[in-house]
Amino acid sequence: MDSSNNYWENFKSESISTQQIIQLACCEENQETYWDYVLILRMRGSNEELVEASKLCQSQSPKKRSLGVDILGELGIPQRTFLTQCGDILLNLLSNESDSNVLASIGFAFGHLNDARSVEPLVKLKNHPNVDVRMGVVSGLMSQSDELAIQALIDLSSDENEDIRNWATFSLGSQIETDTPAIRDALLTRIILETSEDETIAEIRGEALLGLALRKDERVISPLIAELESDCVGRLAVEAAKEIGDAKLYPALIKLQQWWDLDIKLLEEAISNCNSNSSI
Repeated sequence: MDSSNNYWENFKSESISTQQIIQLACCEENQETYWDYVLILRMRGSNEELVEASKLCQSQSPKKRSLGVDILGELGIPQRTFLTQCGDILLNLLSNESDSNVLASIGFAFGHLNDARSVEPLVKLKNHPNVDVRMGVVSGLMSQSDELAIQALIDLSSDENEDIRNWATFSLGSQIETDTPAIRDALLTRIILETSEDETIAEIRGEALLGLALRKDERVISPLIAELESDCVGRLAVEAAKEIGDAKLYPALIKLQQWWDLDIKLLEEAISNCNSNSSI
């Protein structure tokens, strides 16, 4: 899409109809431009966009159904509109949908809607063979504190796909405040099993460290010291040290000052928290 302000404003205005933009989006192959169209429709956010998106969700075309879902997921942004109605339409679609792309879109849409009614139908898809669908499930269940949602996220934290493990661990670790032995054990398992220095694997381990630290679980101390003393220390490990504030981490943090410069203020806060708990 042309990035000029006049072109953009023209599309946001009523001079180009919602149906025209939908037709353009349906034919668009470039993903960036497609999402530009979706954003415009979301921002308009009126009853017209709700009705047209609902019609798309009833289409025989999976691409059109996905477009309808994408619009409904954040209809009205930044001032959300028709939240309940959007959830109703998506729940109805989810009950009969079989296309993987549409199922994935529904999961991501519910991640934006934060509709607790989606938990049970999404959980049924946690073992779906398509990775995008399972990622959508993680997104849809993120921030849900329902016991069923949490157990599904625990299961997905050991998924064969590392990106799914990453987002599921992030969801369990810091996106909910629920604290159970099952959550703690799932986080500890990720710390134990995610051992490589690959960027995504290291991030999974960091999210798990932070999740245990937030819950003040002392089992995090030994692996956190090892992480802080390694050659590749991520921001999450330092944040975990700050959160748990244990004096046993203090020496490793002081050594880290010699070279770690990703977030100097965070490191200073971690040192302060761990030093304040020291009996020295």
